[in-house]
Amino acid sequence: MRLVTYRATVETEARLGALSGDLVVDLQRLGAARGVPLPASMLEFIDLGPQAVAIANGLVEEAAGLFPVGTALPLSNVRLLAPIPRPRKNIFGIGLNYTEHVAESAKTLDTSADLPKQPVIFSKPPTTVIGPDEPILHDATITQQLDWEVELAAIVGRTAKRVRREDALSYVFGYTVLIDMSARDCRRAGQWIYSKGQDSYAPMGPVVVTADEIPDPQTLDLWLTVNDVEKQRSNTAYMLFKVDELIADISRGITLEPGDIIATGTPAGVGAGRDPQEWLWPGDVVVAAVEGIGTLRHPVVKAS
Repeated sequence: MRLVTYRATVETEARLGALSGDLVVDLQRLGAARGVPLPASMLEFIDLGPQAVAIANGLVEEAAGLFPVGTALPLSNVRLLAPIPRPRKNIFGIGLNYTEHVAESAKTLDTSADLPKQPVIFSKPPTTVIGPDEPILHDATITQQLDWEVELAAIVGRTAKRVRREDALSYVFGYTVLIDMSARDCRRAGQWIYSKGQDSYAPMGPVVVTADEIPDPQTLDLWLTVNDVEKQRSNTAYMLFKVDELIADISRGITLEPGDIIATGTPAGVGAGRDPQEWLWPGDVVVAAVEGIGTLRHPVVKAS
């Protein structure tokens, strides 16, 4: 399934939907029309476990495009939000997870040129999250080095504690696109959270594709452009630590819970790694995509 969080008008609440062709199907309303209770939010839906996807998918397929009145809207008539507009806790970020990005970072960001022996983990607060087309904020009083990073994000579907690598993918609910915005000049004593954790620094979406539609997350092309100029292009096959390894590693010491988000790292091509270095400024437009999931577009605007 391709799941979204949407708003029908600026006044209405955010709701859970499923894409069916060019329609957004409201899953709670469709369920109610069929006598099946379903929640109105993505996090509540994830909490129900894998059976919720099967039930919802069955309802959408059964309707076969003939949806009850009030249960479906044209995609062009709604506003898509971040699939999880407000995560329950910080996003798990993974640094230096593609070989060429390790090399470019070592040249310009004072990180080690040696490949990490364990995943490099940082976090991004829930307040970093923005949805499709929302502005990335540029505060020139804080940063002169705003940078881009396209990433595949994995969303945890059930509680994971000391998970074996061979079982790890069964704990994934789905996948989405995330841009790990980074203020390179805001690192503090080697710590990254202020650099990567400022408001609007985690554009996410436009959809969550459930894990059954992406059985192997290590085969996906991903790319990013700035002002229509390609800056990054790679494939998730080149991750140093694959999605299953990340889940196994994190869950050894930190319990992963339904709705937790793991941003799996970025390939080479970031602004800091270029010669000369390139940074984002108000007026720029960032577009990022992951194969099989979708595309995000975000203007950079001056923070007020």
